[in-house]
Amino acid sequence: MEAMEEQEIGAATDVVQTLVAVGAACVAAFVLGTVVSFVVRRLGRGTVFATDLSRRLRRPLRYLLTVVLVWIAVRLVTDPEVGWLGPVEHVLLIALIVVGAWFLGATAFVVEDSALQRYRTDVPDNRHARRVRTQIIVVRRLTVALVVLLAIAGVMLTFPGARAAGASLLASAGVISIVAGLAAQTSLANVFAGLQIAFTDAIRVDDVVVLEGEWGRIEEITMTYVVVHLWDDRRLIMPCTYFTSTPFQNWTRRAAELLGTVELDLDWDVPVAGMRAELKRLLEETSLWDQRVGILQVTEATGGFVRVRALASAADAGTLFDLRCYLREGLLGWLQREAPQGMPRTRVLGAGELRAEAGRDDDGARPGTSVRVGGGEDGAVDDGTSSSAPPSLPALAEDAVQAGKPVPRRVSVRAERDAAAVEEAAASHATAPTLVLDEGLFTGSADAERRSRAFAGPGADVIAEREQTASQQRVEEGPASDDERR
Repeated sequence: MEAMEEQEIGAATDVVQTLVAVGAACVAAFVLGTVVSFVVRRLGRGTVFATDLSRRLRRPLRYLLTVVLVWIAVRLVTDPEVGWLGPVEHVLLIALIVVGAWFLGATAFVVEDSALQRYRTDVPDNRHARRVRTQIIVVRRLTVALVVLLAIAGVMLTFPGARAAGASLLASAGVISIVAGLAAQTSLANVFAGLQIAFTDAIRVDDVVVLEGEWGRIEEITMTYVVVHLWDDRRLIMPCTYFTSTPFQNWTRRAAELLGTVELDLDWDVPVAGMRAELKRLLEETSLWDQRVGILQVTEATGGFVRVRALASAADAGTLFDLRCYLREGLLGWLQREAPQGMPRTRVLGAGELRAEAGRDDDGARPGTSVRVGGGEDGAVDDGTSSSAPPSLPALAEDAVQAGKPVPRRVSVRAERDAAAVEEAAASHATAPTLVLDEGLFTGSADAERRSRAFAGPGADVIAEREQTASQQRVEEGPASDDERR
């Protein structure tokens, strides 16, 4: 009995000593971690890197020091023959692997954040910044994936059963590799596609793209998917393989300037010349137009309507959207004020009206009517009731010359209408209301301006860099490549 009591007292004493040693190790780890953080801040003298290093590594460093010092304390004060020492050391080993992975990942994040701070995009000269940032973001996610994978593998290898399974896996590596490759085909394809996107410069963060019938900007590029910020603040998540296997539009690949159209289906009586003058006035009165292209053309005249297309240019996609809305509203207002006959309508003509319309000549006169120039004594106009045939135009001209009167000229009715429409448009410029786009999707408010900057594209310097790279590739390829392409 006394021997058993002594053994129990000795075991209790060992436990108490171990607990005291563990507590002391925790206190020492906390103090040591605080000292290290203070020293790092002092050596860095308030630099951004030192501050970020101290902030990110404070907690993982403390936990790492705690696990290491607790393990040392347990080994020093505990009898190796104690039965619970083995499981405790196993738990400490797993904790060391997990905390070590945390510390390694935090260190990688500090280095990557320092690189991101070095390549800033809010400065005028950011030629390489956007490309480097895209690559750093992809490398960061790859680093995290590798650290997590190694940590999981390290934890699994601490179990004897997992080691035996690993040996058998290595023995049957051929079959397992085929099965694993088939099972992870999609995931691995997305990973490699993400690396291809990052290092081939197909797209960059802030590029404006059109895909799946939607347009937006590249907001984030990860290892397996790409986040597209759509124009209406929705987010479209696309796998990386989409951008390597499916055609899509990149509006800012080589230039950010764009052309946009405004199409209107109008009546055949629309005064095209006057509408063209109104388009010019609208463009000259807005700052949305970049003064590159501004034309109006009739693209179709079938099906009972005339399709008029206004083509204008803007500096970027967001500005172009607001410019198109501005022109559409302005031209619609002009049609309502100045040319209501040009509004789309459907005509219903009877058989008699159709025959009368078909019988009109170029001047709009009915058959059998004529204008007598100086033919009568009183200069009256013949109403066409005379049974004699109407004189020809040369005969009328000869009679007019003999009478000393001016010769009448045939003028196209359409030309007269166009000229009148131009004069009316020019006269109405002084009195036409000025169309002001108070609230547009990309202009007119602080939120709209922020959205416009977001969708403006990667910047002129990045476009110039891409153009320079393309020129260098053409020079390196040389004439031989041109012959091969032909």
